[in-house]
Amino acid sequence: MKERDPEKLKLLYARLRDVCLVEREVWKEIYLPRDVQEGSVRRTNVQDRYDVIIDNPEVEEILEANIVLGAKALEAAIAEFQTAISFERG
Repeated sequence: MKERDPEKLKLLYARLRDVCLVEREVWKEIYLPRDVQEGSVRRTNVQDRYDVIIDNPEVEEILEANIVLGAKALEAAIAEFQTAISFERG
């Protein structure tokens, strides 16, 4: 199921940026932590898995090239090509 919630997408784009910067490559699978209420104890170790779908191979190459330029460059590239990047919950 493709993610369409604007708030969740904002978090997913940020998570994609962070994972790419740490791993030094574009990842096709990311995990987003989710908060779960269980009685009076809050558990935050539950994660949702998302497949990253990049519709255009050129966009993936651009993202790869921007990783070495740092967080701001990669964030700008992700923002510019958001329409080519989608997330499906796994």
